[in-house]
Amino acid sequence: MGDRPDPVPAPGLPDSALPRLRIALCAGEASGDLLGAGLVDALRARLPQAEFAGVGGAAMRDAGVDTWYDAAELAVMGLSEVLRHLPRLLRLRRDLRRRVLDWQADVFIGIDAPDFNLGLERALKRRGMRTVHYVSPSVWAWRQGRAAKIGRSADRVLCLFPMEPAIYARHGVDARFVGHPMADAMPLNPDRRRARAELGLPDDAPVLAVLPGSRLGEIERLGAIFLEAAHQVAARIPGLRVVLPAATPACAEVIRALLAASPLPPGCALLLDGRARDAMVASDVVLLASGTATLEAMLAKRPMVVGYRIAPSTYRIVRALGLLKVDRYALPNVLAGRTIAPELMQDDCTPDRLADAILQWFADRTAAAALEPIYRDLHIDLRRDASASSAEAVAGLLDGGR
Repeated sequence: MGDRPDPVPAPGLPDSALPRLRIALCAGEASGDLLGAGLVDALRARLPQAEFAGVGGAAMRDAGVDTWYDAAELAVMGLSEVLRHLPRLLRLRRDLRRRVLDWQADVFIGIDAPDFNLGLERALKRRGMRTVHYVSPSVWAWRQGRAAKIGRSADRVLCLFPMEPAIYARHGVDARFVGHPMADAMPLNPDRRRARAELGLPDDAPVLAVLPGSRLGEIERLGAIFLEAAHQVAARIPGLRVVLPAATPACAEVIRALLAASPLPPGCALLLDGRARDAMVASDVVLLASGTATLEAMLAKRPMVVGYRIAPSTYRIVRALGLLKVDRYALPNVLAGRTIAPELMQDDCTPDRLADAILQWFADRTAAAALEPIYRDLHIDLRRDASASSAEAVAGLLDGGR
């Protein structure tokens, strides 16, 4: 495959005179499907002769990808579900590898879904195909030695965060910071008044957004704790409105049951079908589980309190084996290199401590306002037109690795 002519078009050549170029992609869930669609659009602008095929969803199909499999076939979560579907997933991966090789793709791009894609990338790379992994796993937090293993799968890793390429460089892996698509999508100056109007919230009411996670397990661990913290805040702040966006109907059902058992005053809570971003922008303070949502709250320019718990046995194992390499978990704190959002993890994640941290933000408006320029600078750092930057990195690999 390495003896094909340079696929990057020379200026002035008609599309029909350009060498054939085939790009295979695999996205494993809705977020990867959106990333893939943006990347395909940007690649098509640079490489008009390119054909695209692989695994994707509706967004990638709309972008012109011939989807051999739907992304939903890879979207399984939780150990028990993965084990139940493992034989099917292994068959799918073997068949996809065969189809990519038979199609004679010039490059394979695995989009997130590392458990599925990295093994596939490694097998294709061994057969001489160029490979890209788009969205680095969190090597900055967990087992940084994984960077070398990822490099055995991918010729080039596309990173969403600026601290990641240096970790790969220590292991001799080619990694490029391309920016974060969420930073491209969200405005630098969110319109809180408009968000409140769209959610039917009073313009002058104190609002707390509560997001105990997007997975059922997270909500089961954190939901009651978060709602009790919200109850304590409501007891201290008259007229507080609590907004709870639910990621899925199943999540909404669990949250609704938790609300029924909660002492929150009637009419205080508003359960939303999705719309997490609107809820954050509309809020004065956000209480949320650690994860990507903390980045979204930062881009919404809102003060936040971050809580998280995992199973005690898992936590002890992680600590004992030294698998966790950071003292800060929330992405705004990692990006800033200091603690700008309170983090209450494991045994510290209690209703009393969460409520105290939330009340501090409501009480100290000056401190809350001081966050906005910090968040804005971090937002600008991440705003690199991720799709165009990623397309440039892929095209460079096809053009001899530049």
